[in-house]
Amino acid sequence: MRNLLIQSIPILFMFVFLGMALGVVVISKRMLQKGRRTPLTRDMLRNPGESLREQVEDMGADIIGYLLAFITFPVFFGFQLLFMNQFSSLKFSPGALIFYALFLIGFSSYTIIKAVQLMRKRQSYRLGLECEMATGQELNQLMLNGCRVYHDFPAEEFNIDHIVIGPAGVYAVETKGRAKPVRGRGEEDAHVVYDGKSLRFPGWTETEPIAQARRQAQWLANWLKSAVGQPVPVQPALALPGWFIERKAPDMVVFNSKNPQFLAKPWGNRVLTDEMIQRIAHQVEQRCRDVEPISYGKKRKNKV
Repeated sequence: MRNLLIQSIPILFMFVFLGMALGVVVISKRMLQKGRRTPLTRDMLRNPGESLREQVEDMGADIIGYLLAFITFPVFFGFQLLFMNQFSSLKFSPGALIFYALFLIGFSSYTIIKAVQLMRKRQSYRLGLECEMATGQELNQLMLNGCRVYHDFPAEEFNIDHIVIGPAGVYAVETKGRAKPVRGRGEEDAHVVYDGKSLRFPGWTETEPIAQARRQAQWLANWLKSAVGQPVPVQPALALPGWFIERKAPDMVVFNSKNPQFLAKPWGNRVLTDEMIQRIAHQVEQRCRDVEPISYGKKRKNKV
């Protein structure tokens, strides 16, 4: 019984330490929020890349968790060995030591591999987030031309990166972040060809972004028809920030996110009236205004 208690000391110490740390965080947070509430009385609009930002933050927390496990478990095991060697008559047999060593190697390998995989995935998501933010900032300039612009529109199990509503119609804009190769070929490394069916990058070809942009535009058109009570054509658009784009097909808007003023100008007659722009914007905004203030916890139901 005495040996069991001695072996349990490192475990008890670890849980007491973690409990104290968690308690300090919870108490500090409550003290900061005590007697105060947020001045905001309604939810905020979604920012460019809102969904990606949340995923990047979650992956960052997971990476820290894996790295802590990678560091903590060997320390805990060594601490337990030290306690048993100093205060207990029960010793590890050579076979048990080999087993624990192999288990430790396997566990450590697993945690570091998972951490590296998440780091790579987060790198890709961070690039996507930065590109969505850059495209969103450019599209926001269209509000000077009478357009309404919304970001990260929540649809059915997916998000539409940007929606532009203006005199020229409605555009569903999909943004794709693609890193450029470093081969020392100057403009050739930043050149992509759109031929109507595919995107030919330097070294690889993609078709899914085109199909995705078209699917999302069609979904939005169907949803708006139901929301406003009449057909609303939606044009697909694809933004590739930072790339030089050679367009060999005029069937879809593919641009590098800079100078998007052409999205606000009708090529012929005006497509949408001011009244219809307002009706469409109202429906879109209802779904995009769902970011709850969290600085003082969950928003309370207050009149003012």
